[in-house]
Amino acid sequence: MTTTTLAVLVPLLPFLGAAGGLLTGRIAPGFVRPLAVLPTLTAFLLAVVVASRQAGGPAVDAATRLTPTGSVPIDLALHLDGFAVLVAVLVGLVATCVQIYSTAYLRDDPRYPSYTALVSLFTSAMLLVVYSGDLMVLLVGWEIMGICSYFLVGHYWETPEARAASLKAFLVTKLGDVPFLIGLFALAADTGSFRITRILGAVANGGLDHPTLIALLLLAGVAGKSAQFPLHTWLPDAMAGPTPVSALIHAATMVAAGIYFVARLLPVFAQSGAALVVLAVMAAVTMTGSALAALAQDDIKRVLAYSTIGQLGYMAGALAVGDRGAAVFHLLSHGAFKAVLFLAAGVVIHAAGTNSLAAMSRMGGLAKRIPDAYWTMTVALLALAAIPPFSGFFSKEAVLVAAEHTALGDRHVAPSAAGWTVLVAGLLTAALTAAYATRLWLLAFRGRGAEAPDHGRQPVAMTTVLWVLAVPTIAFGLTVGAIGDWFDGHDLTPSLTTAVLSTGIGLVGGLVIYGAWRHTSALAARTAVGTVAPHPDAEPALVEAEALTAHTAAYGTAGDAPDPADPGRFLLGPIHRHAATGFHLDALYTALFVRPVRAAAGLVRFLDREVVDTYVRGSGTGARWLGAAVRRAQTGNVQTYLSALLAGSLVLAIAAVVFANVNAGS
Repeated sequence: MTTTTLAVLVPLLPFLGAAGGLLTGRIAPGFVRPLAVLPTLTAFLLAVVVASRQAGGPAVDAATRLTPTGSVPIDLALHLDGFAVLVAVLVGLVATCVQIYSTAYLRDDPRYPSYTALVSLFTSAMLLVVYSGDLMVLLVGWEIMGICSYFLVGHYWETPEARAASLKAFLVTKLGDVPFLIGLFALAADTGSFRITRILGAVANGGLDHPTLIALLLLAGVAGKSAQFPLHTWLPDAMAGPTPVSALIHAATMVAAGIYFVARLLPVFAQSGAALVVLAVMAAVTMTGSALAALAQDDIKRVLAYSTIGQLGYMAGALAVGDRGAAVFHLLSHGAFKAVLFLAAGVVIHAAGTNSLAAMSRMGGLAKRIPDAYWTMTVALLALAAIPPFSGFFSKEAVLVAAEHTALGDRHVAPSAAGWTVLVAGLLTAALTAAYATRLWLLAFRGRGAEAPDHGRQPVAMTTVLWVLAVPTIAFGLTVGAIGDWFDGHDLTPSLTTAVLSTGIGLVGGLVIYGAWRHTSALAARTAVGTVAPHPDAEPALVEAEALTAHTAAYGTAGDAPDPADPGRFLLGPIHRHAATGFHLDALYTALFVRPVRAAAGLVRFLDREVVDTYVRGSGTGARWLGAAVRRAQTGNVQTYLSALLAGSLVLAIAAVVFANVNAGS
């Protein structure tokens, strides 16, 4: 088979698996799991073959006219360059691991057939975005992911948290998609095509008339999908969905789509220095704000959610300084270790019976109960904290080196202001990232108190994928010297200055939080924090849903656990309560948008019911009264009718005579 044929099969197979799973879910439930795993696994293997054939060489392009439009044509096009084939491998790997993990995690869930079909459709849509060479076809995958996220985040629809989170994720991302769509049309109007290669060719020849406007419109959609400030608030709430869904969204799909889109069209954004500065500021606020918020969260999944936002900020920062190689390198590295973190968190939640780090800190021996999750999560947290030689160190250093070169004027793709903004924010976030990663590890695995409940060994399907994903977490960064051809031939090796500086800052952050933990750990023995003790035979998914409800009932809003022994609370001091709520952005948006919209809706409802409906009801009442009056005149007596006729004729005759005399007199 040709490379293009194999590339077509990569997104097609998960789509067919989703369709087959939905059709056979009720009539042949035994086929659901094979249809979930095998098409996705095959797509992953084909993506590896496509990547090996492309091998970082010239891009492979193929297209066929999808439909005649009469103006700007729409093509079913493929564009396979080094970025596309590597991202497709990541998507296939994580999706396969999530499907295998879910066979045990949701094995007795009555909605498993629909769940796994949506995961397959989600995967297919992301692969379509990755391989597409036409923006309109890319938009199809972009929107399908939004719809799938709505249903997957709301999988536990019995809980109000899941219903609210799914609706919020859908609305916030759609808010960004509206200007994004306008930006796509504006871009096509300027360049005369939706084909990515032709757009880039037109940009290279100076064919873009409104670069700043187009770039800012497109950035709105990217901010929504990739959870960048100020449209990032949906992502922490999306933790109400099952843990495998969180792993898929955070590691390989949805949030990666916006970063990948900007990397694909970076020359368009590079036409506007103002747009790159806006992107740099957005990235800086995103990474630092989310790192502070992660340091204050009590829910283990919300800590990881805010860490995802921060790492996406690093990727956006690399794009803001014009280095898409560093951005995609960090996207790939982050996808591996973030999938490990979320899937391991699912095991931790099952073993502890709660999402609360405060509750876990009162449990002794949790690490011994779940050794696979403990060791793989430790490795992934080291990668998140950018400790060498793990992959996160090399990819984060690539971002900081790119920012350093731009700040010092060695690169001229972006303004130096963008470089300084990303560099300073990146170094500060490095310290905060190491701090919240250390805090999570200490509270989850170094708790003191009663022994954690023993639920037996976790299913093999859940633990095996952790080690599979730990391999690229450990080894991917070590290949940095050999993969330059896949990233436009760009050198991604770290520089000595930034490596020493950022690693030192990270170690300081970790040591500070460790010292705070040692200082406050004595308080933990005297602070009563409730835990959830599920049945030993309970399913992980059921445990997670119960833990979510119990955590919210016990602590109110997520991230606001009253735990004075928390080292994050000790370190942040007076800003802890603000960081725990995401710096009140949700409250701000409620005041600025939700309440005015609801008030306007209430006014419209009042006008409709009390004004418009009054006229409608009045016309009906008038017609009834007129009918009643006419009905009274219909007596059925012929003599009455003749008398009325004669009386009426007499009145008309008298009126005629009177008017005639009046006219004659005048």
